[in-house]
Amino acid sequence: MAERIAEQDLRILVASQEDLRSQIRQAFQDKLDDRQLHWVSQADLVLSHALELGPHVVLLDQDLVHAETGALVRHLVNLVPQTAVLVLIAPDRIVAASQAVLAGASGFLVKPFQNRELARVIEQVVNEPRASATMSKKASRADEGRVVLFCAPKGGTGRTTIALNTAISLRLQTKAPVVLIDADYAAPALDVVLNLKPERDIVDLLPRLGQLDEAMMSDVLATHPSGIKVLSAPAPAELEDGYIPLQAVQQVVAVLKRMFPWVIVDLGLPMDETALAFFDSADRIVMTVIPEMVGLRNMQRMLEHLQSHGHEREKVWLVLNRATLKGGIKVYDIEEQLQVSVQHAVPDNQSLATASINRGVPLVISYRHSAVARAVADLAQQLIADSKPEGAPAESDPEPRFGLAQIFRRRQSAGVTS
Repeated sequence: MAERIAEQDLRILVASQEDLRSQIRQAFQDKLDDRQLHWVSQADLVLSHALELGPHVVLLDQDLVHAETGALVRHLVNLVPQTAVLVLIAPDRIVAASQAVLAGASGFLVKPFQNRELARVIEQVVNEPRASATMSKKASRADEGRVVLFCAPKGGTGRTTIALNTAISLRLQTKAPVVLIDADYAAPALDVVLNLKPERDIVDLLPRLGQLDEAMMSDVLATHPSGIKVLSAPAPAELEDGYIPLQAVQQVVAVLKRMFPWVIVDLGLPMDETALAFFDSADRIVMTVIPEMVGLRNMQRMLEHLQSHGHEREKVWLVLNRATLKGGIKVYDIEEQLQVSVQHAVPDNQSLATASINRGVPLVISYRHSAVARAVADLAQQLIADSKPEGAPAESDPEPRFGLAQIFRRRQSAGVTS
């Protein structure tokens, strides 16, 4: 028999208008609190809330979504397969109930319903053996995926170079599957710098979002000789509206997180709705800057923008690229004046970086013994340590290294600039 989900662990997302909220609260009186009951009153927010919450049950009021009930149920089932969907319908809409069940809903309730009936049906769908086994299996796989997003306040910071070399370093160090997303839809570059000729890209997924699964995703991913997978971006002219829809970003990232322990995103500008959807999916945000005033001023503005959208600064790692640049601002000056910590630093070697890009062979492969490649490998090592739960024993490192940011602080304090 499947293990029953305790009431204190149950998470329910209720998608309804105000008139149903009081009744649903009464059905769980003295059993569930506000941390377990979550509400959304707009149909277009149901998917994003389900992705963020990972509920055991979604109660979907047909009056909220009207004719889109079947399509929304299908999206939910594909996007959060561990969730049971219950549709709430009026007595004269039994046809809609049948369509919802065919689309993948676990069941339906006819309004008005009794509180005891609601609680009984939810308990039944949550603890039904087959559903619970699937829920546990899917949830454990989803937990494996960690999204690391690389961004920059302006162009020319080396964001793409650091992102792709970090992705390859993660693959080399962990031997785990890694996928790299080219999310610079204004100026895609990963296909060039990795010397790839992808036959498909993210646009090929857009017409099939309702049926998106791991097999479809695999068909559009390119394989780099290092072993990482790449989800390419289209040429800007191929994007019908100039951007990837919010819902598409959410679904694509959700599927990739089920497939890969590491999902690396190379995010371009501007900071539009698409970009914010990627930020919302990120477990760690890595912001690359170079030691010059314009980039640092824009970095401060970008941090404030992210904070205004609910992303605390603790979630952001600042990586100073070209840290040994002659005449560049010193690490400790950056930290003191902007009140931010530099998490990591990468030394300056622009000629080597340019050579690796022109050859289409990443630094960590073509110049793996260089200071730049070693710095990127150290960044990957930090991300691996960051992914471990608190209290987990640290793996021994046969060659421990000081963090480069700390080294640069000491050298610059002593007057050494290169």
